[in-house]
Amino acid sequence: MEDLVESILDYVRADYTDYAIMINGEWGSGKTYFWNHKIKPKIESMQKDGKRLTAVYMSLYGISNLEEISKKIFIETTQLMDKNLKKYMDASGVINIPEYAKTGLDMANFFGVTQNGDRLDYAKFFSTDDKVLCFDDLERANVDVIDILGYINNFVEHDHIKTIIICNEKELSTKLKNNNLEMKTFIATYLLDKEGKLSVKTDKPMVERIRDTIEYVFDKANDYERIKEKLIGETFEYAPEFNYIINGLLMRYEAYPDLIRFLRENTNLITSTFIKSGTRNLRILKHALNDFKKVFDMVNKAYPNTNNRILQTMLIFTIAVSFEIKAGKITKEKFINISNNEEYKAILVSSRVFMDNRQFYIKEFDNNYYYNFKAEYRFFKFIEIYVRTRIFDMKVFKDNMEVIRNTVDTNQLPAYKRLLTEEYWKISDDQFSSIIDETLDDVKNGKIELIDIVKIFAYFVYFIKKNLINYDMRTVKSVFLNGMNIASLTSTYCDNVEEELSQVAIEDSIVPEMEDLLKHFNEINLKLKEKMYMEKAEEIFKCIPMKMEQFYDKFDKECMNVPIFKYYDPFQMFQRISCASNEDIVTIKEKLADRAKRFQNDIEPEMKNITKLKQIMDDYIEGKVPSIKIVMLQDFSEQLGEILSKYKKEPIMQYASFEEEEEEN
Repeated sequence: MEDLVESILDYVRADYTDYAIMINGEWGSGKTYFWNHKIKPKIESMQKDGKRLTAVYMSLYGISNLEEISKKIFIETTQLMDKNLKKYMDASGVINIPEYAKTGLDMANFFGVTQNGDRLDYAKFFSTDDKVLCFDDLERANVDVIDILGYINNFVEHDHIKTIIICNEKELSTKLKNNNLEMKTFIATYLLDKEGKLSVKTDKPMVERIRDTIEYVFDKANDYERIKEKLIGETFEYAPEFNYIINGLLMRYEAYPDLIRFLRENTNLITSTFIKSGTRNLRILKHALNDFKKVFDMVNKAYPNTNNRILQTMLIFTIAVSFEIKAGKITKEKFINISNNEEYKAILVSSRVFMDNRQFYIKEFDNNYYYNFKAEYRFFKFIEIYVRTRIFDMKVFKDNMEVIRNTVDTNQLPAYKRLLTEEYWKISDDQFSSIIDETLDDVKNGKIELIDIVKIFAYFVYFIKKNLINYDMRTVKSVFLNGMNIASLTSTYCDNVEEELSQVAIEDSIVPEMEDLLKHFNEINLKLKEKMYMEKAEEIFKCIPMKMEQFYDKFDKECMNVPIFKYYDPFQMFQRISCASNEDIVTIKEKLADRAKRFQNDIEPEMKNITKLKQIMDDYIEGKVPSIKIVMLQDFSEQLGEILSKYKKEPIMQYASFEEEEEEN
């Protein structure tokens, strides 16, 4: 790094130059930091002909025209001018006005800057031999790069001003090729057609022919190389010293004693995680450390006794997830479906024990960032959400921290959770048999959720086939099936079975053993679904007619695409609707009509009960003296008929009438 600094300073020291130099490096690698902390201070400590040099820095990020560059030069230089500098130039010694000074004067006139009440004179503005210009972010300007380099060439060739250009040539090359690509493609296609080459059959694909034509007609890359060859005398490749720059990044936290102490103690973790990211983007690291400050503050405030190992793992995870998401290495969705550390570890265990490649990314993420770093808790949902969405979810934070406090920190995980979240080979031989026995006992007594029983059975089958446990397969299967029956009394419906089971790879060799258990699980899970919706239907429909606001809220949020009428007695439904106000009867009718349009297929299973409800309503209305309520109920019944007509060609005849079913029963 010092060799690079000296090479740049040698250029600045040279008596005469008619070229600029370029510092090339990847985005976020610390080029600007290198300029501000390594180059600029040394330039401004140098003198030339008795004058101290001044470094003028300009970022071209977002610049949309050349005039904006002139404005930037003027603003940067006039901020540095004091009274002595304003009086410095003596008109008698100046014959030709340099391009650089003309730029400054134009901007001075534009801004109305005066000297002693008069407009500035060309000869008394400022000299050029004590200035060093630095143009940064060349590839991020919104002006044609060729035009910018031509503009800069005025200062270099005519005024011999020392000029340093900082850029990412890789991105610059991509920009030159992709600029106005649609227009270029259109024109290239038009030219090929006019030349009769568009329909000619050749071995070269059409895409390649169009690309070659674009390069021939719009060869900006060659234009860039030509002007670069003329303007740039030397190009230096910037390879940052990460330890030095990371230490510089940490200095911004000096005002936070606890945080800076923790970060300095774990500088090696920060550096190694950064290197493992495979990027050189220090800008992402800077943002990640800012995110970790928020995490560190919240943890220390709400859970001050959290052990150091957990905080270290949080630091690694925050940096790792930041790079994976912000560097574009993955889509944000990779982590969305992982709810907690237990699921994360279950995926890892499955991928390693059963050699499951369906979760390849998660396994690679863990192997990369946690290599040689042992920690039981390695996935923090609240951090993942914060990095991905910029929202610090307090509920998820508290849920995560309570689990950490009650399990990980105390090492009191239930035996079956150890099997699901911990590679079995990490369990010592003297503990393994007791964990198997304890898990089997919990299964037998129905103490485990149904979906977890299915997952655990896959491991038991695997262990039996590997002769790690001495159990008869039929006996074990019987224990698990009976345990599922008991667990069904307290378990809840699982609505993402496929996703849950994807956490455990089921090898072909154990599929036959799993079939009976999976079939039994699906039967029980379906009954749990029915039970769940029956309870939901009771909870929601009992709000009619006395708590209509609650009904509307719950119905809109939970029932629009759910066949909820299937799970509620039609006669009770009619009684509740008929007791509602006329206004509410109309509102409910309109909601059902809108719902049927939007979710026709989803609510099809409830049509049998809708048929019954319509029949009950029609029987009640028949023979009644018309009143507003009777008319409203009649309209309601007609609306139900329209809904039913969507599911069959002949109205209502598809379903057995209410009276026929009653007779059958």
